[in-house]
Amino acid sequence: MKKDINDRNDLILLVDTFYGRVQENLVIGPIFTDIAKVDWAHHLPKMYDFWESILFGKAVYKGNPMIRHFDINDKAPLQATQFEAWKDIFFTTVDDLFQGENADTIKQKAQSIADLMHFKINSPKPKFPII
Repeated sequence: MKKDINDRNDLILLVDTFYGRVQENLVIGPIFTDIAKVDWAHHLPKMYDFWESILFGKAVYKGNPMIRHFDINDKAPLQATQFEAWKDIFFTTVDDLFQGENADTIKQKAQSIADLMHFKINSPKPKFPII
């Protein structure tokens, strides 16, 4: 029987496994490697902090992920296909490694975050008249 996500070490396993799969994915891998040119040694610890803040309520994450995603979207539009691929990989990774209340919660949180990010990136921008 799989265990639940209980601590930072579990999150490190989840994040490392997830991003390993992301890099191999033909839909979103190139966004991370070619467009964003992610420095994994820098990015992964931020993601450990992010998910520890989200799942366990620890205020260890400092940053604004929306700004970075807007920058990436300017270079390569992020559409539903990319967000669905991200969610599929995330959910599969959680399910492959863990089972329990926190595993269910992190998938719900990931769903909400991805959907909100997709909405913010792809909603029509207001056009104001130039005076």
